[in-house]
Amino acid sequence: MVIPAGTRNHFARDLGLDLGDPARALEALRDGEPVRVDLGVVDSHVFVNNVSFGIYAEALLEPEYREAKARTLAAIAPQYLKGQQWVEASVEAPGERIEHPQVVLVSNNAYHLSTPRHLGRRFTLDSGLLGAIVFKRLAGPPPPDLFVRLRRDLRRHATARSTETGIVAWAAAQVRLDGPAGRLPAGIDGEAVELRLPATCDIRPGALRLLLPRRRPGVPQSR
Repeated sequence: MVIPAGTRNHFARDLGLDLGDPARALEALRDGEPVRVDLGVVDSHVFVNNVSFGIYAEALLEPEYREAKARTLAAIAPQYLKGQQWVEASVEAPGERIEHPQVVLVSNNAYHLSTPRHLGRRFTLDSGLLGAIVFKRLAGPPPPDLFVRLRRDLRRHATARSTETGIVAWAAAQVRLDGPAGRLPAGIDGEAVELRLPATCDIRPGALRLLLPRRRPGVPQSR
């Protein structure tokens, strides 16, 4: 069972559970619906949401992150904004190899990107495919509003070419990162780790069995 009593509740949200009333998840005990969903795997780690490389992963590795998230991010982000830090790896994308991207996000099933209202939602957790989003490190100095631009480009991705947005997104059963660094900082479902390179993300279709309430008001009626 999943009870949405955490901070962001991404997994519970994408299962359609009522985030405003966690107790409603207990209805699964009475007449729950058994379902199977996929799990993501990287190295020896399992993830239900995502594994991230880049600014967020670097911040997680700072000792004071849990106590001062905003201050830690503020101290680290400027180095990325100035183009002085990036992911020390390359990513195999369809038809190309992306060297030293700004951010890499690999998710257990793909995130929805085409409509602002549902941006960042996963409409399915049993597709048997990972979702991958890579922000390329574009030539020239980064703009001062890099994060605003990345969010705007993410929303535009469905209707624009990757050369216009600097974003490449795809779905696959496996996503691989490689490079000479040996180890790479990452965030797995919000927890800091260091992964050995090459790092291979895989999907385990239907590996997790859940009992969910039959009435789940968070399931979108339309996309």
